[in-house]
Amino acid sequence: MRLSKALVSLLTAATLAFTGFAAAPSASSPATAASTLTAPSWMNNATVYEINTRQYSAAGSFNAVAADLPRIQALGVKVLWFMPIYPISVKNRKGTLGSYYSIADYKAVNPEFGTAADFKALVDKAHGMGFKIVLDWVANHTGWDNPWITAHPDWYTKDSSGKITQPPGTDWYDVADLNYDNQAMRAAMIDAMKYWVTTYDIDGFRCDAASMVPSDFWHQASTALEAIKPLWMLAESAPGDVSMGTDFSSAYNWSLLSTENTLSSNNGSKYSFNNEIANLQLDYPAGSFAMNFITNHDENSWNGTEYTRLGSVGAVKAASVLYFTLPGTPLIYNGQEVGMNKMLAFFEKDQIPWVASPMTAFYKKLISLKTANAALAVGSAAGAIRVVTTNQDGVLAYVRSSGKSKVLVAINLTNKPLKVALSWGSSAGKLYDYASNKLVSIPAAQTVTLPAWGYQVDTTNQLKN
Repeated sequence: MRLSKALVSLLTAATLAFTGFAAAPSASSPATAASTLTAPSWMNNATVYEINTRQYSAAGSFNAVAADLPRIQALGVKVLWFMPIYPISVKNRKGTLGSYYSIADYKAVNPEFGTAADFKALVDKAHGMGFKIVLDWVANHTGWDNPWITAHPDWYTKDSSGKITQPPGTDWYDVADLNYDNQAMRAAMIDAMKYWVTTYDIDGFRCDAASMVPSDFWHQASTALEAIKPLWMLAESAPGDVSMGTDFSSAYNWSLLSTENTLSSNNGSKYSFNNEIANLQLDYPAGSFAMNFITNHDENSWNGTEYTRLGSVGAVKAASVLYFTLPGTPLIYNGQEVGMNKMLAFFEKDQIPWVASPMTAFYKKLISLKTANAALAVGSAAGAIRVVTTNQDGVLAYVRSSGKSKVLVAINLTNKPLKVALSWGSSAGKLYDYASNKLVSIPAAQTVTLPAWGYQVDTTNQLKN
């Protein structure tokens, strides 16, 4: 659901409580169902790091990722999301190596990446270093040589002639559509998900194409899994297309991404971003939250790098400050932290070019900002956001707050310097300047000049250098 400009104006003048931004519920909307699923507290100030094992290293192996965990840890991320690690079907596969999302066996690991023992060692090492592990789960379809095809053909969707079909309305000819009218298939799917929790102690699932699977299945699955341990359940879906707060605690913030992608074409306008902030009130019930991003495996491989879509390094930095400080948990896709400006092939080997880059320090500092400030927490620990009045349409400003923790943000959304008047009001005071890490006095009314794509961030917590 999207808001009118009039309602946006009303909302942006007020403080919007973000303990989910709970609004008046709608009985018919899955996004506003009664909240029964809360993300684990370790998600409160976490940054998620997505790992594409195939492209991560020359070896493309679990062991190579394990060896690199100290570097990832130095970034400050807390959650590692692995793209599908399962064997890939050979029959009808696309390209030479096939799609990670064409699953040949839900209870095995891709031998191209290593052995089950290798993956268990990777998980154990990561857990020992304080990471949480999230697996990509593909519930909508399987590969064509998955054993279920021959053993249980009734577990699949069939056409009028009785032939198993690919997911309707897609070009996914390398996968077979599952039939969720079959209760035995549902039970086997949940059993497979439980296997990874009980055998490998994984900490959550990113659920692929979640809105293509019936909502009542996700409720069955999340209920069964939560009985084992608290998990982070992330839907690859817009929040209105799945049951937020009951089956999932997070969903994709595609809407924010779409607005960020307009920076290069419309040269920035705070009103569209004000709209994004306001809509968070409707989209996420208490305790649930968005996953914010400017790139991931799909965006990179199919829609272009963030530098292509946003138009410049400056715009990428401005958008990054935005998505790290707005309500939600931020995502880093492997290679993003070294300024990777390359679209990785999806069905072939295409290694990430690991090079020294100033973007590493840039993202490390943003992750530190997210980690250190309670005002930027998510879920049940989330505080409030207040949109701040400015006299420039090209400058977005807001305050995040939780108790004594405050983060003040002003971002120039244009490619030219702007002199802007900022009305911080009662949020003003002695704060640490993000750029210098020095304590400064921020007045209630402030006029500053922000360079092209520039930003000012002030916080109650000094960041570690």
